[in-house]
Formats: sequence, structure tokens, C-alpha cells
Amino acid sequence: MNQEYYNTTVEMEKAGVDPEYLQGWQSGYLINEIREEQRITEAYEAGFEDGREKKTDGYKDWIS
Repeated sequence: MNQEYYNTTVEMEKAGVDPEYLQGWQSGYLINEIREEQRITEAYEAGFEDGREKKTDGYKDWIS
């Protein structure tokens, strides 16, 4: 298991981050394909980019 992935996911969940951002971050971090265009939100796209870059603190702008 990737400890950084797990710790960051837990941290984001506890902080109340936007679920779209979280899903995007997880997909980007795991190098999954991005969602189909009609399902991409601003939060998802931001999370996806942060995840691809392995950025673990960008979520703070997406706390509800």
C-alpha cells in the first residue's frame, strides 16, 4: 500500500474536501484516465492535476 496516498486521502476526508476534488486527486495520483469530458468539474480537474503531480496540499483550496 502507498502510505502517502492513504494518508493524504484520510487527511482530505477529515478536512471535508469537495468530493469531486478528492476523486480527481485519487484518479490523477493513481495515473488513471481522466473522466469523460461531460463529467469533468472544475474541482475534479484541479484534483486530477494535483494528483498527477503528487501534490498533497492543493486540496486546502477545495474544503467546503
